[in-house]
Amino acid sequence: MTSGTEGATPEPAPPFDPSGLRVLVAGLGVSGRAAAEVLAARGADVVTVDARAEDADVKDAEGARLDDVELVVVSPGWHPAHPLLVRAQEAGIPVWGEVELAWRLRVPRDHGEGAGTPAPWLAVTGTNGKTTTVEMLASILAAAGLDAPAVGNVGDPVVRAATDPAHDVLAVELSSFQLHFTHSLSVLAGAVLNIAADHLDWHGSLDAYAAAKGKIYERAQVACVYNVSDARTERLVREADVVEGARAVGFTLGAPGPGQVGLVEDVLVDRAFHLPVDDPARHASAAELGTLDDLAHLAGLGGTVAPHVVADALAAAALARAGGVPAHAVRDGLRAFRPGGHRIETVAAVDGVAYVDDSKATNAHAAAASLASFAPGTVVWVAGGLAKGATFDELVERRADRLRGVVLIGVDAGALADALARHAPEIPVVRVDPGETEDVMTRAVAAARTLAHPGDTVLLAPASASMDQFRSYAERGELFADAARALAPAPGEAAGEGTVA
Repeated sequence: MTSGTEGATPEPAPPFDPSGLRVLVAGLGVSGRAAAEVLAARGADVVTVDARAEDADVKDAEGARLDDVELVVVSPGWHPAHPLLVRAQEAGIPVWGEVELAWRLRVPRDHGEGAGTPAPWLAVTGTNGKTTTVEMLASILAAAGLDAPAVGNVGDPVVRAATDPAHDVLAVELSSFQLHFTHSLSVLAGAVLNIAADHLDWHGSLDAYAAAKGKIYERAQVACVYNVSDARTERLVREADVVEGARAVGFTLGAPGPGQVGLVEDVLVDRAFHLPVDDPARHASAAELGTLDDLAHLAGLGGTVAPHVVADALAAAALARAGGVPAHAVRDGLRAFRPGGHRIETVAAVDGVAYVDDSKATNAHAAAASLASFAPGTVVWVAGGLAKGATFDELVERRADRLRGVVLIGVDAGALADALARHAPEIPVVRVDPGETEDVMTRAVAAARTLAHPGDTVLLAPASASMDQFRSYAERGELFADAARALAPAPGEAAGEGTVA
């Protein structure tokens, strides 16, 4: 491929008709249920397996019979070494994820220029920024007049969206778990935003985790979008077997070179899709996609748009341009974009201290980006949770200058505490007892308040998953917000009467 590996056109996946097939669906989470419903609607004989679901056909996954099963569809998160999956593979039974099933079951569009062909996929993965980028992408596509929902690891399961003929294009967020179980996916354009240590307990190594992410580039048709500042993402592009003619397109916070998108002063610039590849003028020209002012509504407390937000916007723009979207739609879509909750969201201001919820910062890479958004020495950091095998020395070493104090929560807080002791021993640390989960966030916020000074920020950016003490990162963020808001005086209540002024 251009600026990457030359590739022949891979063979398309064969047509798939599940009618009459006996299919075992492993896991009845959101995607598993969607897969079971879509398969049953198409005539498959579906058997469901899930130890925790009351309505599952089989509860004992390890003992589930495979004698007459012809396909296993596995939910994200099931480990490849699970005995049921190992037995299936040893018996020669295909094991697909819900994303692979969705790709095989795509239906033709029923309208417009694309009528008669399935909606193309523009797909995003990476350690951090996936949801922001895919929702920016969906906003840009909508500004171009397209029916283009954000689906996959966000929004509806892909299998439902892929079997809906009303969609023009799909903006698909994919996790490493989802990508691991794909085999024939061929996106119009795919992006890996970044690679940092995450989910190592599941994948076993950083290389295996990166390889799963890199599957988004396999059989890419138009473009592989990579992060110029992350050499690992470019290496994944070079290693990918793509459709002949697909291009490597970098995004950068600096001035873009030929074949890249990036920033020239405060202007978002396209030097990849502005002119046809064979136009001799393309190397000396560019297209303006928008300016930083178009992202001003996403600025942090200091009025500056965080670098990782700009990078996400550039990646979304590159994917949209790969899909043929005009430049003005990039600008309009970015202006219209509004982020979801729990992403550097100010939820309260009490006694001159801001309380910011970034509960979606579930790994060290995301927490580092979050901390970088604030001035040195002004953050009381609420962190900890389920570490997923990660270490935190690099995070603490890079961002210790931002810290006023730290409040640690969660069952795996010991690794963070050790990193702080090694690299920031002067920073005061309060540990919230992990055995008392009912009011953990109330106690964490109360402890953070004692460490904060006027002008500071109490930042929930846990660098860890939430499932040790909360149902989800969303619940964790909501409880943080509730605890922070509870610090403020009630309307009409005088300072000093039942509250701390």
